[in-house]
Amino acid sequence: MINLKTLIDPKYNRVFRRLALFTVATVYLLIIAGGVVRSTGAGMGCPDWPKCFGSWIPPTEVSQLPLDYKEIYGAKLKGEVEFNAVKTWIEYVNRLLGVFTGLLIFATLLASIPYLRTSQPRIFFASLSAFILVGFQGWLGSKVVSTELHPFMVTLHMIVAIVIVFILLLVLTKTYAGKLLPEKVEKKKMIKLVLVVALILSFSQVMLGTQVRESMDMVIRGLGYTARNEWVEGLGLSFYIHRSFSILVLVSNALVLYGISKFVRNAGTLYSLAKLLMALVLVEVLTGIIMAYFAVPAFAQPIHLTVAIMMLGIQFVIWTSLDANKELKNIMPRKTEALVS
Repeated sequence: MINLKTLIDPKYNRVFRRLALFTVATVYLLIIAGGVVRSTGAGMGCPDWPKCFGSWIPPTEVSQLPLDYKEIYGAKLKGEVEFNAVKTWIEYVNRLLGVFTGLLIFATLLASIPYLRTSQPRIFFASLSAFILVGFQGWLGSKVVSTELHPFMVTLHMIVAIVIVFILLLVLTKTYAGKLLPEKVEKKKMIKLVLVVALILSFSQVMLGTQVRESMDMVIRGLGYTARNEWVEGLGLSFYIHRSFSILVLVSNALVLYGISKFVRNAGTLYSLAKLLMALVLVEVLTGIIMAYFAVPAFAQPIHLTVAIMMLGIQFVIWTSLDANKELKNIMPRKTEALVS
């Protein structure tokens, strides 16, 4: 007999689920903001950390800065600093959103404490891991600024963001006990293998994309932001590898959709997720085409990055959902699963 005291209150579970979902959405919004920062060249809009031009509220015009501000901040960062109000506030809003996201993740951690006394303590430990990583991510943000957007630090910053997304999605998936578990999965090992391959290929594609972005940063330094029409021509081999690699990503995710539609009985939510995944892959390909053939419009870059990480997130959710609540299924009969929904 199952001890019902080990189950979380259904109402509390629903509230926590909404908080976790809102937190995940905010993290994705932060990723979009980071993409806007990169696409507009606003990464050094605030040349210091955690303040911006020495103030908690950045200036709106150059007259609010000391006459020798270039020397003050340029000497600190070993580079020239040029005040641009738009870029400064783009970066500042990005930082504010980062703080808000950190507070939400902390709230998720506090709200997950009751799960320690249930059959799902991993919800708490995953929330704790996300919170610790957010602190590390904040420190990385300061290093991104102090190293003047060093490519390695920028890439590491993004990888940590992806890991945080995965952890929060794991937390969210665990709160859907009894809802994501399909009735029966045939050839589960094969489907999970295809999913792992799709995840690896998609993640590799994201990493290739960072190399393309690094190459583009070098091109931009040489040509400037007014020469967008010439950026793609200046990219090296990494761009062509990245473009061709998209075919593998497309095929692997199409196989995921096929596998779930063919071998998962009453897939329901999983099939919907697989279709959404395929739609995101197509959007990703489309935004890549737009950037390659239409002079890298600024709006396309953050969409391209965010959709890529959304793809990774959905792949991860599908992968975990194939075994969703297996531990609960082992300790509770089917008739009690509704208690945690």
